Amino acid sequence: MLSRAFDYLSVFKTTTRERWDLWSPVALVFLGCIGLAFIFSAQLSQTANDWWKQIIWLVGGAGVYLAVSLVDYRRWLGVWHWFYLGCLLLLVLVLMPGVGDSRFGAQRWLDFGFFTLQPSEPAKVAVLFATASILIRAKLGSVRQSLGTLGKLALAAGVPMLLILSQPDLKSAIVLPPMVFSMLYVSRLSTRFFAGALGAFLVVVAVVAWDTRGYVKFMQDNNLDFMRDKGRYQTQSWVPFKDYQRNRILTFAAPDIIDPTGTKDAWNLNQSLISVGSGGLSGKGWGQGTQAQLGYLPSAVSHNDFIFSVIAEEKGFLGSLTVLGLFGIVLINGIRIAGLARDRFGTLLAVGVTVLFAVHVFVNIAMTIGLVPITGIPLPFISYGGSFVLSCCLLQGLVQSVYRFRKDFT
Repeated sequence: MLSRAFDYLSVFKTTTRERWDLWSPVALVFLGCIGLAFIFSAQLSQTANDWWKQIIWLVGGAGVYLAVSLVDYRRWLGVWHWFYLGCLLLLVLVLMPGVGDSRFGAQRWLDFGFFTLQPSEPAKVAVLFATASILIRAKLGSVRQSLGTLGKLALAAGVPMLLILSQPDLKSAIVLPPMVFSMLYVSRLSTRFFAGALGAFLVVVAVVAWDTRGYVKFMQDNNLDFMRDKGRYQTQSWVPFKDYQRNRILTFAAPDIIDPTGTKDAWNLNQSLISVGSGGLSGKGWGQGTQAQLGYLPSAVSHNDFIFSVIAEEKGFLGSLTVLGLFGIVLINGIRIAGLARDRFGTLLAVGVTVLFAVHVFVNIAMTIGLVPITGIPLPFISYGGSFVLSCCLLQGLVQSVYRFRKDFT
């Protein structure tokens, strides 16, 4: 009887090991718990209780993760069109007056009463499906041979991006091109395309730099205040940036010009740098960080965009390294699963999801330590946010599905 029980246990362990990848979900659980702890810590001195809302999102996200994991990822090939069209409809609805919920000068949310949805989050998943579905049916070679496919991809990814930028929501739009380009790279498109894309990117950077320089000169020549006289430069510019977006770039490139006192646009970055730098090796202790507790790191951002600053201050370099290590497990494992996929569709999905997460992790942490301009990109599974948590769980569920169905099980 006992030997039979051990036999069943052995079969269960073998089946679990064959059917389920445990590296990523275990790392994700730890990341979710860390996020909960530091959302709570960041709001200790406030009346807000977003940490328990985050529990609801994480529990709901776990259900989404499990449901998506149990479905063969190839089934999405037959329904991705409807998912994509549904996401486009949501992106259109959110821009309609009286329908979309406007906050902080942006119209990015749909309020359903019990739940507020940010349509740009499922739109990321829609672009992932569209790109992978188009590429598996395409025969890529030289750029000339691939023009038809590239045109379809430009349309499939470009329409959602334009709708997202119209909200405006630059942070959600800028994570899509790296995902699409990584999937193109895996599909072995000619390197000339990527050389051309890099050239185009450098041209865009040069134009933005030129426009920003013109912005500074215009404001200084007319003796205008960068904060008080916002909007005066819009008619002079060729770049469709909002003033706050241009100010963010300038805050990164020349903070002494845009905010010489450090009390306006540069405030969040300065307080974030103080938080990260004051943490030392092991930090001040959970709940003991002064920047968030005393309100220097604003409550509007301490529990979402700048949550890594809170972690770095309270748990120091070792805590920050732990978070980076957990993300490293998820990202490296995503690439491993892409290599194990049984077909091209699975490989593309796993690569796309992994690169999307890598961009989120890199940009979020880099902006908190002043390496890139502040964009408001959240940190997966750690930053507060319902739509973001659910979309992250859906995406990681797809990667788990690629692993589970990498072989034909009977």
